[in-house]
Amino acid sequence: MKARQGTHHGMRWRFTASLVLVLALALPWPRGAMEASMAVHMLVQIPLLVAAGWLLAHGLPPQWQQRLRNLAGGPVAPVMVAILASLYWMMPRALDAAMTDMRAEILKFTTLPLLVGLPLALSWAHLSPVARGFVWTNFVSMLAVLGWLYMSAPMRVCNVYLENAQQHAGRWMIIIAVGGFAGWLFGWLAGAFHADDPD
Repeated sequence: MKARQGTHHGMRWRFTASLVLVLALALPWPRGAMEASMAVHMLVQIPLLVAAGWLLAHGLPPQWQQRLRNLAGGPVAPVMVAILASLYWMMPRALDAAMTDMRAEILKFTTLPLLVGLPLALSWAHLSPVARGFVWTNFVSMLAVLGWLYMSAPMRVCNVYLENAQQHAGRWMIIIAVGGFAGWLFGWLAGAFHADDPD
C-alpha cells in the first residue's frame, strides 16, 4: 500500500512539475530573457520545454502510457515524430516565426512538450539498445551539422538575431554535440566492458 501511494505521489509530482515548468517558461520575463539570445533560445528554452513533456509522460498512469504506445503502433513511430518535430524547431524560419508571431510561439510551447518530450519518454525504455544508440547519434549528428551551418553561413539565417549570435549558437551546438557523442560512446564502452567481465 505504501509503495503504491509513493508511486502515485511521484506521478502527481511529475505531472504538476511539467505544467509548472511550461507556465514558468511562458511568463514574460523568463521568456523574453531566454529568447533574447539565440543560443539560450535553442539550447536552454527548447530543451526545457522538451523536459516538461518528458515529465508529463512519466506523470501519467502506466496504463495510460501503454495505451498511448498502442495507439501509436509501438515505440518507433513516436520517436520518429519527436525527431521530426525537434528538427523543425532547430530551423531558422521556425525561430523567426516564434519571435514574431504569437501563434508560432504558442505552437512551440505546445508541440515541444507534446510531440518531442512526451513521445520520447513513452518510447525510450521500450527501444532496444541499438535503436537508442541510433536515435542518440542521429540527434547529435543533426545538432553538429546545424551548428556548422550556423557558423559557416555567409549571412544571417535568422532575421531576428545578429550574425555573431548565430555563430555563437553554432559553436555551442557543436560543443554540445561532441560532448553528447563522447558521453554516449563512453557509456556504451563501459557497458560493453562490464558485459564482458566474467566477475
